[in-house]
Amino acid sequence: MNIVAVSDCLPSRLDTYTAAINPNATWSRYTEFREMIEKENLDAVMIETATHQRAWVACHTMAAGLDAYIEKPMALTIAEGREMANCARKHNRVTQVGTQQRSNPMTNWACGLIRDGKIGHIKRVKTMNFVGPVPINVTAKHPMPKDAGSDTKWWDTWTNQAEFHDYNANLFYNWINYVDYDGGGRSFGVTGWGAHAYDQIQNALGTDETGPTSITLMENVRTYETGMSDFHRPTDDEPAAALADEPKEITGPVGHCIMRYENGTEIDFSLTNDQGPSFGAVFEGTRGKIEINRNKVASNPKELTQNAGNPGQLKGSQNVPHIQNFADCVKSRAKANAGIEIGQRSTTICYLLNIARAVGKVGEPLQWDPKTERFTNCDEGNAMLQRERRKGWELPA
Repeated sequence: MNIVAVSDCLPSRLDTYTAAINPNATWSRYTEFREMIEKENLDAVMIETATHQRAWVACHTMAAGLDAYIEKPMALTIAEGREMANCARKHNRVTQVGTQQRSNPMTNWACGLIRDGKIGHIKRVKTMNFVGPVPINVTAKHPMPKDAGSDTKWWDTWTNQAEFHDYNANLFYNWINYVDYDGGGRSFGVTGWGAHAYDQIQNALGTDETGPTSITLMENVRTYETGMSDFHRPTDDEPAAALADEPKEITGPVGHCIMRYENGTEIDFSLTNDQGPSFGAVFEGTRGKIEINRNKVASNPKELTQNAGNPGQLKGSQNVPHIQNFADCVKSRAKANAGIEIGQRSTTICYLLNIARAVGKVGEPLQWDPKTERFTNCDEGNAMLQRERRKGWELPA
């Protein structure tokens, strides 16, 4: 796979990327994404934008006849994710969502043990109770980064579908905290590590084309401090360094939830960051338990995972085999390990958590239809499945 062009709405980031990856690179640089896909002879696009921008970039990519690797979470809402999946199907595109544990041999082997019934019927799955996003709480208008020059259009481009706010360094550097731009994407966030952990559950349960049938908030939503750094503090040589807030602990909404699947399996979102597998879950069956984390597995009885069939830990980067799988599938036209339909179902788990907390009905199950991807008893929840897109940033038909 060869990089032939890169695109970013802020030119200085193109320079930073090039310097970090290959200072001698001869690839073309674009500040207008659509110009890049029109002019360049591309096979695929790697999409690593902010979350609120991914659907627009991905759908334009696929509509242009190009394959797409989309970072997780792949979408900002459940309805948006469905539009992306429909677009991929319409244009017959190879897609890969950035849940790289899908390309980890040991992880997939352990998930296979569960799907094959090695610990019997799965009664309960215990997983992480991650932090959700917060509303935008900064109002100060900051000067544009010096390296943006007189160009203010880049900030409008960066804002994409979201409501427009005056430029503020924290919105730019720390977008991942805010509900306008993400679903809670920090390390201990719902769409951060949660996107990986909950994808492991879908993989192990064999529910890649469906999902839960209900979600119940078990307690009042509270603010949780993870102890992790909330804000990225720009270094002195980054734009607007002096204007970004000092680091602080991540705070955000959490609330213990339980999801149920049609076969009775219960997903218990109750573990905190020091209690369990941050990238996976503990699966409790009628004949034993298996814990799956990133590149780690354990079981009771131990013999289940300590046998000759275990392929062992992946050596080196977790990302390499996942990207290689995508590149191979671009050539072969086979389905990638984490295609967009798989990504849609796992991302839905994340946003169902956020919606249940936002609705706030403690002890009242919200009934979910995984076929229609709508609630059958909660109009308030259905209103949160999509957002109005800013004019000019509609998804292509």
